[in-house]
Amino acid sequence: MNKHDMDTEASAGGACSEFANLSRRGFLGSTAAVGATSISQLAFGGGRGSDRANDVLVVIFLRGGMDGLTTVVPYGDADLYNARPTLAINPPGQTDGALDLDGFFGLPPACASLLPAFQQGDLAFVHAAGSTDPTRSHFNAMYSMETGTPNMGQTTITDGWIGRHLQTIAPSGSGELRALAIQSILPRSMSGGPGAIPAKDPDDFDFPGEPVLAGALRSVIESSYARAAEPLKGAASSSFGAIDLLATVDFANYQPANGAVYPAGDFGTKLVDVAAMIKADIGLECIEVDIPQWDHHSAMGPVNGILALKLADLSAGLNAFHKDLAAELGHVTVVVKSEFGRRVAENGSAGTDHGHGGVMMVLGGNVNGGQVHGQWPGLDPASLGNGDLPITTDYRDVLAEILSLRLGSTSIADVFPQHTPQFPGIVS
Repeated sequence: MNKHDMDTEASAGGACSEFANLSRRGFLGSTAAVGATSISQLAFGGGRGSDRANDVLVVIFLRGGMDGLTTVVPYGDADLYNARPTLAINPPGQTDGALDLDGFFGLPPACASLLPAFQQGDLAFVHAAGSTDPTRSHFNAMYSMETGTPNMGQTTITDGWIGRHLQTIAPSGSGELRALAIQSILPRSMSGGPGAIPAKDPDDFDFPGEPVLAGALRSVIESSYARAAEPLKGAASSSFGAIDLLATVDFANYQPANGAVYPAGDFGTKLVDVAAMIKADIGLECIEVDIPQWDHHSAMGPVNGILALKLADLSAGLNAFHKDLAAELGHVTVVVKSEFGRRVAENGSAGTDHGHGGVMMVLGGNVNGGQVHGQWPGLDPASLGNGDLPITTDYRDVLAEILSLRLGSTSIADVFPQHTPQFPGIVS
């Protein structure tokens, strides 16, 4: 464990104190657009046709630094087992061994439910991927990833990459509800985005109080905000429109298709809501779902501990979503990412510390799946960067390709400033 991680180690759940403090003080909320959040807090409570021009983008953010060397195991690299004598997933054929993907990489047993989508060519992995910013701070890494500004130092940019994408492209629907984060407060990635709102419970996004009084309450609030200055006036109008659009989604009676069974718990529940909204075709272009607590400095448990449980939940959710959205998958792209990976070597507490390169996942009907993309740098000490897996695929390249080829963006330079993307060939 390096000095930084020793200094920030926390006892609760093996997470460092920085990540615990971020969660407690609500870093996600500290960056939200004032107009959107202030109005959205008033509300708390048909299949997609093939004529849709662009995909719905679903972003799953694994906050805390997911360990890519467990999620997609480079079992063909012998140096993995030198660096992680007790934590590395065994090669295929051994006890608790990896499930082979391509003769070099494999999945841990906890991720077995990802195999069908991978084998059907709808799921791709990108290894040695992530943000090129060298920071080991959760706060800084999340900030630069969500604003799309790694290695740019202190800038005046405060809006997010999704927000800027929405600013530079015409809406696919009415424009009143273009992006939704299933949480209480808008994440920085969507900050500045027109028609972007948070909704912790999309199926209960309505005015508080007795239903009989809802109409009168709405009339009063609409009248009040109609006289307000921007951005509150526009945010209010958008929020009222979002309430009406979400009210058209029959969340209560939603039935997953093709025998899909979502895992019990928060992630599975959120994915059911995502599926229902996509199938209702209400004009959503981007949806974000966050999964916290991937910061495992101690007792990581890649086979039968906390990491295995979290990977199993993630995998089961994606498997169910893949089955459920089979008919719509040609217009859906899912991206799974984390702010950084973990160090290659295990520490003395049966865990791993903040690192660099990690793994991204891309799921969808137009994904060049069934393969692990990216240039593998190797895990021998001479190939590492300060003990970390180097980045060979910039996360912005993956996102830029998806935005350009699947969401119709023609303004990537505005979305990712000071970066010229190299498309890695993950979607078509």
